[in-house]
Amino acid sequence: MKTTTHGLGVTIVAVTALLVAGCGNSAGEEGDVELRFLWWGSDTRHALTEEVIEAYEEENPGVSISAEYGGFDDHWDQLATQTAGGQAPDIIQMDEQYLREYADRGSLLELEGIDLTKHDEAAVENGKVDGQQFAVTMGINAQVLVADPQVFDEAGVELPDPMTWTWEDYASISAQITEQHEDAWGTSIPGGMGAFQTWMRQQGRSVATDAGELGFEASDASGYFQYFQTLMDDGVLPPAELIQENAGSTMEQSLAATGQQAISTWWSNEAVALSAAADRDLEILRYPSFTGDAADAEPWYKSSMYLSASAGTDHPEQVQDFIDFFVNSESAAEIVGVERGIPPNQEMRELVAEDLSGMAAETLDYIDGIESDLGRPEPITPEGGSDFSSVLARYELEVIFGRLSPDEAGRSLVEEASAQLS
Repeated sequence: MKTTTHGLGVTIVAVTALLVAGCGNSAGEEGDVELRFLWWGSDTRHALTEEVIEAYEEENPGVSISAEYGGFDDHWDQLATQTAGGQAPDIIQMDEQYLREYADRGSLLELEGIDLTKHDEAAVENGKVDGQQFAVTMGINAQVLVADPQVFDEAGVELPDPMTWTWEDYASISAQITEQHEDAWGTSIPGGMGAFQTWMRQQGRSVATDAGELGFEASDASGYFQYFQTLMDDGVLPPAELIQENAGSTMEQSLAATGQQAISTWWSNEAVALSAAADRDLEILRYPSFTGDAADAEPWYKSSMYLSASAGTDHPEQVQDFIDFFVNSESAAEIVGVERGIPPNQEMRELVAEDLSGMAAETLDYIDGIESDLGRPEPITPEGGSDFSSVLARYELEVIFGRLSPDEAGRSLVEEASAQLS
């Protein structure tokens, strides 16, 4: 029987707030400009971002930027509260699932003063809502599977051919590892929404349509739930209680980082942090397809996150100048590297590539390697759809705990998601 040292992670949100007293967007004395920048991320991201701020302030002595940061969930609570109170931060780290929501409210500044001529076209388009540029991509991501070669080796199982493997192969390989390894499982329920999106894309579906409607049917969702329910029934996955615990853990405490899961799902920039947390070599794999053709895996480029600006800022020129510095300057690129994903600016990408090694270099190679096989762009999350990831996760748990059948979960997911979009 497998044992685990995996514990429930506790996220401690540290928010530094050098707030402008009394007002969210104001100028200081003698014409100095004071801006606020709100972002989420790890301690590593916080430190790197503060370095970028310091570099910008050195080049622009009349501008000071205060930092406000914390965890992902707290970020959106804080932004909603501040926006509702008329004290939105000048500069906002934005996510795709909230972009339309804030743009449609009129809360975001149209970014017309930023040079995007050297950015990947897909990355530029990802930041547009109804043709207007409300966000600038900070990094390019793609969905990846991360394999742990050490676990594969200990189980006596060979790594798959990522160009030809199928979902059937995925299930078979995962089952072999679970059976032959004393302390690890082949895979688990995917984390986040990326695997669900990939599954839908491979069947000509999407989570949402360009028109803002649900892009899949109950039978599509049921098929996804049934696939992992079968793995659960066959004893391939960890116990349901451990899956639930793993979903709430930190990356460092996750099954994947602690050598207890052979194949896990991540965004490509997360793979870099996972490899560091695991402190051993990990390997990126393409997703399997239903046909065994790598092009049919339907990869796509996702903006890992964006920079946006408050429509109510008193300093639109300085805000856009800082955003331009962050995504286009050598100074910022050398500091940030690929922590937020592969730079969308081609020249900055070439610059940071010179110093990359390990998983960071592998990630860049992966992003470049799938370019010829890219599928259609993923439609932007419609207003009302920002909570879909947590809704999906809830129904996944209902299925693996046996409280709902895959068919019941598929129908309920569609009903709840459709109601959110209406």
